[in-house]
Amino acid sequence: MPKLYVLDTSVLLFDHNSITNFEDNDIVIPITVLEELDNFKIGNETKNFEARSVVRFLDKLSEDQGLNKWIKLGERKGRLKIMMDTSTNGTDAEEIYGIGKNDHKILNVALALQQKQKKTKVVLVTKDINLRIKSKALGLRAEDYKTGKVEDISHVSESFPSLHNLDAEVIKNLYKDKSIEENGILQEAKIANGYYILNNCTQSALARYNGVNDRIERVDKIYAYGIKPKNAEQTFAMDALQNDAIKLVALQGVAGTGKTLLALAAALEQKNKYDQIILSRPIVPLSNRDIGFLPGDAEDKISPYMEPLWDNLKFIRSQFKQNEKKNKIIDDMQERGDLTLTALTFIRGRSLTNAFFIIDEAQNLTPHEIKTVITRAGEGTKIIFTGDINQIDSPYMDAQSNGLTYLIDRMKGNNLFAHIKLEKGERSELADVANRLL
Repeated sequence: MPKLYVLDTSVLLFDHNSITNFEDNDIVIPITVLEELDNFKIGNETKNFEARSVVRFLDKLSEDQGLNKWIKLGERKGRLKIMMDTSTNGTDAEEIYGIGKNDHKILNVALALQQKQKKTKVVLVTKDINLRIKSKALGLRAEDYKTGKVEDISHVSESFPSLHNLDAEVIKNLYKDKSIEENGILQEAKIANGYYILNNCTQSALARYNGVNDRIERVDKIYAYGIKPKNAEQTFAMDALQNDAIKLVALQGVAGTGKTLLALAAALEQKNKYDQIILSRPIVPLSNRDIGFLPGDAEDKISPYMEPLWDNLKFIRSQFKQNEKKNKIIDDMQERGDLTLTALTFIRGRSLTNAFFIIDEAQNLTPHEIKTVITRAGEGTKIIFTGDINQIDSPYMDAQSNGLTYLIDRMKGNNLFAHIKLEKGERSELADVANRLL
């Protein structure tokens, strides 16, 4: 049975290329969706860029014909049209759920198509979970937008493996020579820049697999600007953060595991290698109040959202006395602009050369936003994404569809990339208990 997809506004704001991602199936965009896109076209947030991109695409597509008729999207693609009519002959979403709400008008477009096209499978595609539930309650098929969604996240959520009962010579040689040939030791667990705990009956060693030269390298505990790794996973993270060959790092873990602190400490430790250290995070407005409601200039507006990053910087500074050289270095870097905090919104369009770039709360980014950030990287730049895929603030993403999960799924095994999952809380005993029990 052929399929006809009805797209909700949330899908187009999530990915402006979504229209072309339904293979050879036909697509309908309700006129209500166009009206909603019009409300989003002004602004500097990602959703505003997405809205403008969709509108430009539709305008170019309809240069020689009206959008109220079927338009071919391209070779091996389906057709598209804008649907004006929201009247139904049977079930009416506005009668059931209430008149005047745009979601219900969109539902009626899908219901009208389902009633008229009996031989076609009509599916409403939306990132809005509640709208999907409402749709299914009316007997209408509904699904999430699947492009960029990772169906199996078991490998994303897994921590580093422990390999037991190894030959004693393996660990002995690793300590003696610092690196050894892989030679089948890791077996199916072998992955580029994968981290491992190697064990035999009496000894253990921390190691990383180097996919470039097919060797297992010993990982030692190293300090970074007064911060010492407190466990094996933090030791692995510090190794990846200070390895020049690894240009992209994903640190995943619950609150209090030290993700941002380790990244910032590693950046300061390597300050002489980079022209600039940039700390950033996506701004997720609280209580649906846009950042524009906050008083002050741009710096004042983003300041409340940057406080967690400042807290980590204050903690690092607290490791040294006020008049110590390392404290003064941080002051000098901030004055020169070599150490800056910025909202991720302001990164678009920039080219970041020889920078150490830390993006906190990366689970709140879409796959498209993750790609946009990485493609800003110029020569010599290293990018660190930190976040927890189970703590997502956006109503249109989940553990499978957020940008951090997508990044780990797509990049894992690449020689330029390392992923470390931090599990043990080190903020305090109380925070660790709360993460485990509450």
